[in-house]
Amino acid sequence: MNTLSIQQALELFELPQPVSQDRLNERYRKLLHTWHPNRYASLTNNPKKYMVMYKKGEEKTKEIHSAYQVLKDWLHNDEISGP
Repeated sequence: MNTLSIQQALELFELPQPVSQDRLNERYRKLLHTWHPNRYASLTNNPKKYMVMYKKGEEKTKEIHSAYQVLKDWLHNDEISGP
């Protein structure tokens, strides 16, 4: 399994530091909406093109979930250690 670094996750989410949980959740929802594989169902009548876009959406969605978990854990650990 490919593990993203915090920096890679921040870049994927296009989030500058400092990051808040609310902002992270907002970007997460927006990215999932943009890349969700089912979104491509009505974009084309070409099954081959649809499957290419569907698979790209699947891959990107997995990457988004992974990055979200990395950032969520990072924020949680940062809260625990505190200032």
